[in-house]
Amino acid sequence: MSSQELDPPSLYAAREPIFPKRVKGRFRTLKWIVMALALAVYYVTPWIRWDRGPAMPDQAVLVDLANRRFFFFWIEIWPHEFYFVAGLLVMAGLGLFLFTSVLGRVWCGYACPQTVWTDLFILVERWIEGDRNARLRLYRQNWNAHKVGLRVAKWAAWLVIALLTGGAWIFYFTDAPTLLSGLLAGQAHPVAYITMAILTATTFVFGGFAREQICIYACPWPRIQAAMMDEDTLTVAYREWRGEPRGKANIHRRCTSGAAIAEAISPAAGPAVGRNYPPTPYPGVPTGVDAPIRQDSPGDCIDCLACVNVCPMGIDIRNGQQMECITCALCIDACDEIMDKIGKPRGLIGYMALRDETAERAGVAPKPAWRHIVRPRTILYFTLWAGIGLAMIVALFLRSPLELNVSPVRNPLFVTLSDGAIRNTYEVRLRNKQNEARSFAFDVKGADGLSVAIEGAPSGSVGVAADETLSRRLYVTAPAGSDPAQKATTPLALVARDLSDGTTATAETVFHGKGE
Repeated sequence: MSSQELDPPSLYAAREPIFPKRVKGRFRTLKWIVMALALAVYYVTPWIRWDRGPAMPDQAVLVDLANRRFFFFWIEIWPHEFYFVAGLLVMAGLGLFLFTSVLGRVWCGYACPQTVWTDLFILVERWIEGDRNARLRLYRQNWNAHKVGLRVAKWAAWLVIALLTGGAWIFYFTDAPTLLSGLLAGQAHPVAYITMAILTATTFVFGGFAREQICIYACPWPRIQAAMMDEDTLTVAYREWRGEPRGKANIHRRCTSGAAIAEAISPAAGPAVGRNYPPTPYPGVPTGVDAPIRQDSPGDCIDCLACVNVCPMGIDIRNGQQMECITCALCIDACDEIMDKIGKPRGLIGYMALRDETAERAGVAPKPAWRHIVRPRTILYFTLWAGIGLAMIVALFLRSPLELNVSPVRNPLFVTLSDGAIRNTYEVRLRNKQNEARSFAFDVKGADGLSVAIEGAPSGSVGVAADETLSRRLYVTAPAGSDPAQKATTPLALVARDLSDGTTATAETVFHGKGE
C-alpha cells in the first residue's frame, strides 16, 4: 500500500481564483450607477462645507470626537442624544431585513462596501490585464517581465485607491482641509497615520485578494439571510423546467415564432413534455400558446457557462440557491444575452419567487411583483422602520435648544447662615445648543420666599458661549422661619431663562431644611 493511500484526506481546499467576465445589461448598468454614487458620496462628503456661525465647524458631516459631538448638515447630536444614532442603526437593520425579504441579498450585490470596492478593483484589473481569458492566461503563465509589469501596475493602482479610501475615512473625524495639509506636511497626529495605514491595508487586501472570501467566511449575513426570506421573496434563480436537460443541440432551434411552435407541437414532432412558456414573462411567445417540445429535445440551456463566467462569487446558479450568491443578477444579463443570440425567450435565469415555480412549470403566469412585495412580513418591517424614523423626526424637532442638569451638593445638605436662613448648594450644568452666545438668569419655582444666587455672578445672570456647556454653583436660600427652612425636604424646580428670547429649561430637585 502506498504512502498516499495511508495519508488522511485533507480538510483544506485551496482557493480557486475567480476571474469574472465582463458583461453588459441592465443589472450591470445598475451596479455601475450604484457604485459611482456610493464612491462619490464616500469621497466627496467630508469636503462639503456648512456654515454654522462663528467658532463652529463648517464641515457638513463631522464626527467631532474631541468635543463629543456629531454634525450632520443642520443637525447636531450631543453625547447624551446617542439614541438618535442608535435609532439610525436600528433603522438600517430593519431596512436590511425589508430589502432581503423582498429581493434577497440585494444589499450585498449592489451597495455593500466590500462589493463596491471589489467591483472597482476588478474594473482596474480588467483595464490593465484584459478581460477574463487574458487574465486567466496571465495567471497560468510563468513569471516574466511582462507579467511582473502588469502585476506591479495593477497593484500600484489598487494601492492608490486603498490610500484614498483610508484617507477619506479619517477626514470624517476632523476638519478635512486642515487634516490634509497636516498629512502632506507630515505634521498630522500619529493616530491619523496609523488609522489611514490600517484602512489602506485592509482595503487593498479585501478588495484585491480576498474578495469573495470575505463574503463567504467573514460576513455573518449569508448565514442569517435565510431567516429573512420566504416563498414570496424575489431572488435570482434558474428556471430548471426551461433549461433542462442541457445541451448544445438546441442552439439553432427557435421557439419565438408561431411557425416554430406549430412545428414543435405537430404530431410528427413526437410526444411532448411540459416545457410551457407562460405568456407574461416571456415576450415573443404568442399569448396563450404553449410550446411543448419533443421528449428527446434538450432544454433552452446550452451549457455555455456564461452565467458562471460572470459570477463574482464563482458559483453556478443552475445548482439552485446557494449561501455564496449575493444576488448581483449579473448572471441574468449574461444568460439574456445568450438567449437573444440563439433566438430563445429571455428569462431562463431571472428574478423569481419559489411560490411561482410550480405555476410556471404548469404554464401559468406568475403573480404580479407587487403581490410579492406587499405581504405581512414586509408590511411589518416597513411599519417598524417608518415608526422609528417618524419618532426620531418628532424628537429631533421637539428637543429644546437648552438643557439643564442640577445635582444637590450633599456634604453638607444645608448651611445655616448668621441670620438663621437656610442655604442649599447645587451643581448646575447648562448646555447652550444654539450657534450664538446667550445670557441666562435662574429662577426658583415650587416654593415661596426662596432666593437664588449664582456663584461668581453678582449681576444675577451668566453668559454661555455658543454650543458650549457651563458648569456653575447655585445657592438657594430660604428665610429663617419659612416653611422650606423648617421642613426636611421641599420639592422645587430650578429654571434657566434665556434673556434674549425667554426660552427656558427646567430641572426638578429638592430643598433640604432643618426638618424640625
